[in-house]
Amino acid sequence: MGRMRDVPARDRPRERLLARGAEALSDRELLGLLLGAGVPGQDAVELAGHLITRHGGLYELSRLPAHELAVGLAGIGPSKAARVAAAFQLGRRAAPPSPSARPQVHGSADLATIAAPLLHGLRHERVVVVVCDGAGSVLRTSVLTEGATDRSLLPVRDVLALVLAAGGTSFGVAHNHPTGRTDPSEADRLATTRLAAGATAVGLRFLDHAVVTDRGWRRVPEV
Repeated sequence: MGRMRDVPARDRPRERLLARGAEALSDRELLGLLLGAGVPGQDAVELAGHLITRHGGLYELSRLPAHELAVGLAGIGPSKAARVAAAFQLGRRAAPPSPSARPQVHGSADLATIAAPLLHGLRHERVVVVVCDGAGSVLRTSVLTEGATDRSLLPVRDVLALVLAAGGTSFGVAHNHPTGRTDPSEADRLATTRLAAGATAVGLRFLDHAVVTDRGWRRVPEV
């Protein structure tokens, strides 16, 4: 296969993107632009294709932490790995803007939608707290804890402290399951019960608890 320097300038990925938009480029061409350069005998687009194939596809690649991207493949050092991981994270965060300046939580679906950008694409468990005022308008969305793949980190006292410190009067909690399953565990259900009781004890309104994965979400009921 010819190298990128042998391709006419107008047909190179960067020039085609500028002329026709990013939609005109393939996955490996877009990733190749992020990588910037290849290695001897392999241009950036070929290196990008190798990276995508090696990890089983673009979606699987997007879930890898930067330090794993940089392992075992010539031409992918820490700088390129960080650049790729940052691009995937920006893509997850670039959700359409809310119609109102402050989105509101009226139910489980709202909670899941608001928390999703902070929970998608993870291979470890994370807990997100959505702090609201009395009308359910979101004041703050915060990552509370990060955990391993086999345990939950949902300390009720820390949740309540965060909500009170942010000046909230109501709140919801969401966390992901790295397995991709939305079924609540017994520990998840127990956490909901404790959150509801803790909120009542300090005069807060507990809105809901949801499990959010890349494929969907599910409400976590009390025990």
